[in-house]
Order: sequence, then C-alpha cells, then structure tokens
Amino acid sequence: MDTPAMDFPAELGNFLRTRRARLQPEDVGLVRYGTRRRVPGLRREELAQLAGVSVAYYTRLEQGQSHQASEGVLDALARALRLTADERAHLRALARPGAAPRRPAVRHDKARPGVRQLLAAVADVPALALGPRFEILAWNRLGHALTAGHLDFDSPGRPQDRPNAQRLLFLDPHTRELYPDRDEETRRAVSALRVTAGQRPDDQQLAELIGELSMKSSEFSSLWARHVVHNCTFGSKRFHHPLVGDLELDFEMMQTPDGSGQGVLMYTAAQDSPSEAALRLLAAERGPVVRVLEPERP
Repeated sequence: MDTPAMDFPAELGNFLRTRRARLQPEDVGLVRYGTRRRVPGLRREELAQLAGVSVAYYTRLEQGQSHQASEGVLDALARALRLTADERAHLRALARPGAAPRRPAVRHDKARPGVRQLLAAVADVPALALGPRFEILAWNRLGHALTAGHLDFDSPGRPQDRPNAQRLLFLDPHTRELYPDRDEETRRAVSALRVTAGQRPDDQQLAELIGELSMKSSEFSSLWARHVVHNCTFGSKRFHHPLVGDLELDFEMMQTPDGSGQGVLMYTAAQDSPSEAALRLLAAERGPVVRVLEPERP
C-alpha cells in the first residue's frame, strides 16, 4: 500500500502547536494570569494577540481550515513565535504548498561522475555523496571506513542494498554505537529530514522512509512528533569508532548546483590533533579501494 503524501494542513497545525508549546507568556512580554494552564506554552488567543490576527482566524489556520495564508500573516506569526530562518522557510512551505517551486525531475539513482571523482580526489578526507532522501550514493575509502565499515563498500551502487544515513542511524546497531552524543545526533538528523520533507512534498520514496522509521523506531517517532526544523549543513560531531577509538570531526554538507538534491558530506579533523592521527590510523587500517573511480555503465 502506498504511503500517503504529506498532509500539509495537519503538518502546519502540528508545527504551530509545537512552536506555541515552547514559549511561555513571559518569554514574549505577556502577563501570565493564573497558575493553572490547560496547555503548555502560549494559548491560541495569546499568539493571535501577538501576531495581530483574530483568534478565529488563527484557530482555523491551526486546524487546517484556512489555506494560502498571506505573507503578512506568516511574517507576523514567525515573529511572534520567534522562528529561526529555517523554521520560517518551513512555515511557508507548509502554509503555502502551492507556491513552493516544484523540484525538477532529475534522476537520483547514482552519484554523478564528477561527484565520484571528487570523492576519490580527497582520499585523506572521509567523504560521502548523499541523495535527496539521505541515501548514500557513493563514498570514498575513508568515508566508508569511518561511517559504515561493516557494510559492503559497493553497496551504494546497488539500489536494492543502498544504505540510507537516516535508516542506519535509527535501525542499525553498529551506527547506534558510533555516536556517543546520540541524542544530539538523532535530533540533528530528524530536524534535517523535516526540512527535506517540507521541500519535497510529492516525494513518495521520502514519505515511505518516514513511515518506515516511524513504525520501526519509537525514538524516531518521538523526535518526529516534536517537529524540530533545522537545516544542518555544518558543525562538529564526536565518533566512537570500533577500530581507532574517539574522534571529534568537523563536517560540511555541500549541495550540488544541478537541482538533483545530491550533496557531498565531508569530515575534517583539526591539524595535529588526536583526531587527525586517528584518521591517519584508520586510513592505514584499510587497503586501497579504487572502485569509486570506475566509469558508469550505460
């Protein structure tokens, strides 16, 4: 049975409710009356007051009964809710799905040759090519050794076996042990998936991935319900690797400019740090692999 596409009115209501819940009246300059409140955070009428809209209109919007909210209303709600730039973009994607540009029909089933050449060229840096649904399309030798050395190196080239970074994080026992800051890593992953889901409302495979993770992982389901939105394109991560121990690495996620939704994720260590030494040791543990440079078959 097909997984249904995103229900935008329901998603919008959930997003607004979770954003209301994280703010208290005193956070936004309102006077708190009484000590017992039926709902966490701001009431609907308090948010409507801050945004300058009627309570009835805001209620319809939260219940999915009002479509195509104006830019002015969305801006007012974003200010009242103190949304980040990523959250503002997500609010617009949910509130005005018809206005969002449709993604071009580009094949996503393999990394472009130029991307694979890039991965091979940075052999001393762990690097992976990710598709628009966080599927791993290719990796260089060190990227494979760092993130999923227990998997077959050639698995990204086989659609039926292709690993998915989100699926590995929540369902794979090896990956579960790889991140000592697991709570931070899972929050970061789900918040990035939220951004992607808002950008790709008609992506059936993405909807199926979200449905699978929601059914198989209570951890994912709980995080998904919080509706946290953040486009995590850089930062740092700690790893506890089974071969070389602890590492602290910076990461950068760079999107390709062709509209395919593919990106290159690279990890680097501070110069002369223990983590840089650990990466060198990990590289020495693995024999050379050159298959990443093989030409694509027609």
